[in-house]
Amino acid sequence: MPTSKSRPWLLLAGPLIVIAGLLLYPIVRVTVLSFQRYNLREVISGHPVGIGFDNYKQIFTGAPGLPASYLWKTILPNTVVFAALAVICTIVLGTLVALLLLNVGTKVRALIIGSVLIAWAIPAVSDTYVWTWIFAPDDGVAKSVLEWLGLIGPEGHNWFTDRWSFYAIVLLNVVHHSFPFVAVTLFAGMLTVPTELHEAAKIDGASAWRRFWSVTVPLLRPVFAVVTILSTIWDFKVFTQIYLMPGGDGSNPKVFNLGVWSYVSSINQTKYGLGSAIAVLLTLVLLVITLIYLRVMFREEETA
Repeated sequence: MPTSKSRPWLLLAGPLIVIAGLLLYPIVRVTVLSFQRYNLREVISGHPVGIGFDNYKQIFTGAPGLPASYLWKTILPNTVVFAALAVICTIVLGTLVALLLLNVGTKVRALIIGSVLIAWAIPAVSDTYVWTWIFAPDDGVAKSVLEWLGLIGPEGHNWFTDRWSFYAIVLLNVVHHSFPFVAVTLFAGMLTVPTELHEAAKIDGASAWRRFWSVTVPLLRPVFAVVTILSTIWDFKVFTQIYLMPGGDGSNPKVFNLGVWSYVSSINQTKYGLGSAIAVLLTLVLLVITLIYLRVMFREEETA
């Protein structure tokens, strides 16, 4: 008979085996590939060649056809700086929408929530194609508006060839798709803040801005921590919004982030070993962020 200590593990054995098969095996397989030369020739022959840390050396010192500073001056800024900007913009916009929901009537609130949830429910693929259409160089909405304002000529402008304008469009895309989750989550948290605290602060002469920073933010710090860390994890591994933009599928290496670089190296260039090494690097970065998230969660539970 199973003991009381082993009974929970026996009940969890089935799901744990499934999770191990679906998650652990691919992780182990990718890690093994990252230490091998596994290009198209090796795929056909079925005999990968062990090369130690050569794939990782290529990442940090320059892959074939790419400058030695490619990781440091292109990939990491595209990944880290973009994620930081996306998180900040998402949290700020989500907070403003949550405050708006808190101060409007029931019917208007339902209309706003319905609208933002539609933006959240639209698949990232469809959302990306909409933004690509808006900024189309020849007949996009942005081109028509800017031409009407006299800011650009009739020849238009290709927003997708320049690294900065490319990522500005990606930023709009990601924030538009992500802020509804933050807004609804923060709004739900704001509903739990006792109105007596705001009334007391208002009697003391505190402005709306002061009441927000001195009353709402301290009480919602755990909620802000959760949405911030989750947004960071999501924005670090943005793929669809970059890959489906013109140039993001491999023709413009200046716009790659870690996720797109890994995919293009593996699938487009059949350098599965190098792509696996990039994927392992991205996984390690996300693992660090996840550990921070878990630490924050456990700390909040201990102080609750």
